[in-house]
Amino acid sequence: MLELLHIENIAVIEEADIRFHPGFNALTGETGAGKSIVIDAMGAVLGGRTSRDLIRTGASKAFVSAEFSQVPADLPALERSGITPDEDGVLLLQREMLGDGKNQCRANGRPITVAQLREIGSQLLNIHGQHDGQQLLDEEQHGQYLDRFGRTEPVLAAYREQYGVLRALEEQIRSLQMDEAEKARRMDSLQFQISELERAGLQPGEEEELRERRELLRNGEKYLSALQGADYCLSGGDETDGAVAVLQNAENALYGIRNLSGEIMEIYQRLQQARCEVYDLAAIVQDKRQEFDFSPAELDEVESRCDLLYRLKKKYGATVEDMLAYLDRCRQELDAMETADDTLARLEQKLPAARKKVADAGAALTKARKAAAGELEKRILRELRDLDMNKVRFSIEFTPVAPGPEGCDAIRFLMSANAGEDLKPIARIASGGELARIMLALKNVLAEQESIGTLVFDEVDTGVSGRAAQKVAEKLAQVSRRKQVLCVTHLPQLAAMADTHFSVSKGERDGRTYTRVVNMDREQRKAELARITGGSRVTEALLESAGELLDAAETYRVSLS
Repeated sequence: MLELLHIENIAVIEEADIRFHPGFNALTGETGAGKSIVIDAMGAVLGGRTSRDLIRTGASKAFVSAEFSQVPADLPALERSGITPDEDGVLLLQREMLGDGKNQCRANGRPITVAQLREIGSQLLNIHGQHDGQQLLDEEQHGQYLDRFGRTEPVLAAYREQYGVLRALEEQIRSLQMDEAEKARRMDSLQFQISELERAGLQPGEEEELRERRELLRNGEKYLSALQGADYCLSGGDETDGAVAVLQNAENALYGIRNLSGEIMEIYQRLQQARCEVYDLAAIVQDKRQEFDFSPAELDEVESRCDLLYRLKKKYGATVEDMLAYLDRCRQELDAMETADDTLARLEQKLPAARKKVADAGAALTKARKAAAGELEKRILRELRDLDMNKVRFSIEFTPVAPGPEGCDAIRFLMSANAGEDLKPIARIASGGELARIMLALKNVLAEQESIGTLVFDEVDTGVSGRAAQKVAEKLAQVSRRKQVLCVTHLPQLAAMADTHFSVSKGERDGRTYTRVVNMDREQRKAELARITGGSRVTEALLESAGELLDAAETYRVSLS
């Protein structure tokens, strides 16, 4: 149950704390006062999409928090996010929206993503918006409503698995059923590419080695001259000692006194180590000098090989490794095409069995849906009777279609609003008020199937008036005995039926617009109901009528206890 909604800098609401109560909570106010902004704030803290325009003008960020009570610890979304309510079953959701579009979300102080917040929120509270009734006009949604009610998701998942296997099999067959001329052209192309790459004799890592060797050969004279100079300095010449000989002489000079002190011994040993190291370096330089063979012919060969790799890379891949991978793919594709007839025959043999599995899974899904449809029809009709639609008939039609991702049936809701009229698609005959009541009936039935504790109705009374409005109010009162109900309304019948009534009003201060949300007492409620009924001219008669409306609503609520 939603206990407290805290709002900061959302549109015209600078700051507000709305403490909701169990049962039926109603929000009323003038058009544009900010009632829908309260709903927008709820949607935001439950992970809904938001716009930067939602942030109050002049503010750098907006903040919303929602405190829920009686939250079960085993709620699936909480378990997946690693979050638990506190020991009293309280869960605090928070969302901060920054001007740069970034969001900071938390659940009981733990950081979570917007997606996690949305998943958690969807299992705590359901918002029925002003235009949700229009979803009934989209017949593609009807099957989804039926699946939710009948809980046919496991059967649907089993069907989709078999359907996916069939689609993959059909796709493989289509790819193998290539035009013979196109197949011949493709095979010629593959054979040419394979031959060209095989002739190249590509080796992993050779390109780096070639580049290094080419750079060395291009600078051969400079390289050899540098080695000769280093060799002369280290090993010396016919008339000059090199570094090795000079260090040997220094070592020999200290040999006789090396034992006179520890310090002399250390110097002697370091000279010895230095001579050994320089000796090794001199040997390495000599080896490099002797093994280097500068050949213009080799440079031409390396240049030619690099040029070949460059041309191949433009056609087959950015690196030698990529070209080798492409070669493997070409071989596999050619092999598959050469054996395509055998493969095609083998796959086509599997096709009847795959189609039968889809048909069987589709039949099981249809059976489950039809069983659910019969129960849903009864439940919807019962709800509609309660909503003063006594003459209405409601039916769910199944039309066989070719197997698709959603099954083997087209599902649509049919109704007849008047006695003697044939059943027809809802989109063709339902008025705005009828759509609103049918959607309310559907929401109530679906809510009974779910563990969601709070239902929010944003102007569910659209297109409804008079006796029908009273029936809608009574239905919401009945629902509120099982679940918490929050309702934004313009109808006095709905507002009077509420257990808790909030007034949403807008005013100005220091040139800025502000919205206030106030929990009203009985006298304030009478004045508000009189305003809703009569507009700006509130008379004693209207106030007396408002009082009678409150008394009648109280009597009805008591009868539900």
